[in-house]
Amino acid sequence: MTTTSPSEPVPASTPGSGLHDDLHWLFARLKQGLATAGTAVVREHGMSLWGYTVLLAVVDAPARSQLALAQAVSVDKSKLVLILDELEAAGLVRRRPDPSDRRARIVEATGEGRAALVAARAGVAAVESRLLAGQDPDAVRLLLASLRQLAGEPIARIEAGRPASDACAPPPA
Repeated sequence: MTTTSPSEPVPASTPGSGLHDDLHWLFARLKQGLATAGTAVVREHGMSLWGYTVLLAVVDAPARSQLALAQAVSVDKSKLVLILDELEAAGLVRRRPDPSDRRARIVEATGEGRAALVAARAGVAAVESRLLAGQDPDAVRLLLASLRQLAGEPIARIEAGRPASDACAPPPA
């Protein structure tokens, strides 16, 4: 890491600057870049980036309620309704009443939704591969393992039961 004296400010774009030592900024910058590239990819398959994320979760657990789905993808349930409306209008998911609770809705991927997800996932994987190109494979495996672990209990612990902010909210329709 580059160090400087207080009288020698480090440009924000330089590794070793305050920004490059700030975990929030690092994650925000990575998310911004991945979102920019990922949005272009998933739009080719008829969905938004949030739609892609929700569809991925639906395919993983098709009998999930809308509330459980909102919790799984960390999005407000009212915003989830808008995302599901978008996916349903595109023919990628369908919602049906839960036979055990008519107030609840089961969200399922359609055949078209599954096909779109496979194609979009391949494009997203290509973006991720370009991002990680040139990195040591062992370091990449460690990074992914660490991120998976941090996305569980450690992040829940620091959220301390607070409602999620709108930092990752989809743009208004």
